[in-house]
Amino acid sequence: MSSTQTKTLTVFAPAKINLYLHVTGRLDNGYHTLDSLIAFADIGDQLEISASPDFRLEIDGPFARSFAPKELDSSPSSSNLVTQAAWSLARASQKVPNVHARLTKNLPLGSGLGGGSSDAAAVIWALLEWWDLPKDMRYLPGLMARLGADVPVCLHCKSARVRGIGDILDPVPHIPETPIVLIYPGKPCPTKDVFRRFTGAHKESIPLPAQFEDIDALAAFLENTQNDLLPAARDIVPAIDNALKALETQSGCRIARLSGSGSSCFGLFADDTHARKAADVLADENPDWWVRAGWLGRPERY
Repeated sequence: MSSTQTKTLTVFAPAKINLYLHVTGRLDNGYHTLDSLIAFADIGDQLEISASPDFRLEIDGPFARSFAPKELDSSPSSSNLVTQAAWSLARASQKVPNVHARLTKNLPLGSGLGGGSSDAAAVIWALLEWWDLPKDMRYLPGLMARLGADVPVCLHCKSARVRGIGDILDPVPHIPETPIVLIYPGKPCPTKDVFRRFTGAHKESIPLPAQFEDIDALAAFLENTQNDLLPAARDIVPAIDNALKALETQSGCRIARLSGSGSSCFGLFADDTHARKAADVLADENPDWWVRAGWLGRPERY
């Protein structure tokens, strides 16, 4: 899809959900290795690109004001992952990034929902389409890994098992479409601080079942897993415990858990009616929380 064929291209950047997250080791460089089952929700940010004389990033949406000045910079020295991704791909593919990228930021920053990585993957996806480039370019894995450990899994928005430092992606059984409620309790949880505080034991990678027939099977499997980063994260943001307890007490909630290394929690629900009712109740009772209901396993790029 070249810029001569379209005036704008809109791409969805879904929330990344770590259904479980086990820490399996620590490398000499200080990075931790993980074993995590990842899925995507139909809740997320939106990226729109259009033709422009020069690359320009514009951010709007409910969390647009959360960005620091350096993250609003559109130059190659920007600290914004979207801008870094655009310039990195342009250099690698020998293209001129003559696009205006407008990011509608719906996901809270520092929430553990992979928003920055998903946004970076979205602009890579969009520019590959814009420039008619294949999505299996040999330089893409390294380029994405340098941007961040979560960027590779976010490119195709497909459920996957992530191992290593995010560089090993394994296919997984189909994860059924499942109603989900997300809560961000209003305070960010920096990833570096969480891993710095982690003191738990390292685990072996666990076997996955051949299939998840339904939400009951998925919940039963997840009950024997956990997010190893929870103790460290709630030391930084004690409100995480409140969010988890609030989810667990909602009718129809099958399992509640912290997602990733941020402060957001998710609840998987038996059906959409219970999920939406729970989201309404939680939002009414906690007006300072960000609460959204949606579906796990329904992300679409366009």
